[in-house]
Amino acid sequence: MDIDRLVHWLLNGLELDTTVFHVGKYCGRWRASTSGRGLGSFHLVLGGRCYLHLRDSAPVELGPRDAVFMLRDIPHFLSPSADPETGFGCAEMQVLDTIVAGETGLACGFFDFHGPAGTLMLNSFPTHLVIRAEDTRLRAAAALFDLILDEPKTHPDSPSPLIARLVEALFFYVIRHVAQRHDIAAGLLAVAQRPEFAVLLEHLLQAPGEDWSIDQMARLAHMSRARFCKHFVDACGQPPAQFLLALRMKIAAQKLHAGDTIDQAAEHVGYRSHAAFSRAFKKVIGEQPGAYRRARRVNDHGSSNADSLTAQLN
Repeated sequence: MDIDRLVHWLLNGLELDTTVFHVGKYCGRWRASTSGRGLGSFHLVLGGRCYLHLRDSAPVELGPRDAVFMLRDIPHFLSPSADPETGFGCAEMQVLDTIVAGETGLACGFFDFHGPAGTLMLNSFPTHLVIRAEDTRLRAAAALFDLILDEPKTHPDSPSPLIARLVEALFFYVIRHVAQRHDIAAGLLAVAQRPEFAVLLEHLLQAPGEDWSIDQMARLAHMSRARFCKHFVDACGQPPAQFLLALRMKIAAQKLHAGDTIDQAAEHVGYRSHAAFSRAFKKVIGEQPGAYRRARRVNDHGSSNADSLTAQLN
């Protein structure tokens, strides 16, 4: 698979609406979160240190110029302490001027994803990404942080509108990097870049649990059944049914990784039989869904697994 071409397709097709919620600094006891709005979100650490807290996971320490991108709306919060039971104070965010010991500078806001590339990303990427300042593969991020910090220091609730555009640029660098590291779905590149399959792919990603037949897929591609099957195999090297099975199981694996039960993941991709889903999952992913879910939950409690849910890129 030519992963660079897939990355270009993702970046060209990804439509974003970015809103910067606030930019400033905290000191004392505080707690910040962007969850509960049904949107993707971000937290950029502009100075100081803090901890990211996620349900059923160990706290993740964040330092200057680290970033967290929440691709889905999952419960989380940032605080100055590794102990999730502390930091419940209601300190107000202050203007981001100088940052001294005990203070944390943050830029926080929201993403709204549109288009098939956004749907693909939400279904196939980790639920959130932790980006490290020392990651040499993201050198361009340092310049973007510099530009954000150079913006005029205003009231935390009325940041410069340019910051939203700078965050978008940072996010595109991150997505390119992550897409180069993660297998998204077998044959997806070839299908995504064929115009005759664009509408079909969008429907498959939006409703993987629908009872898709070959005839239904062929109609969306405006082809006869025989012509559709031939062109599909020519494009990605596998029949439509095999492609659909792989895509469904990749999406189910992501759901399990995000904390869904086996029944929830199975239903999302169109399976009512636990046994049938387990057989299909084992065939594509290589292990039973229960074992996969347990292994990922164990990995999420550690800090060294680069493919864990937090997808730390250090």
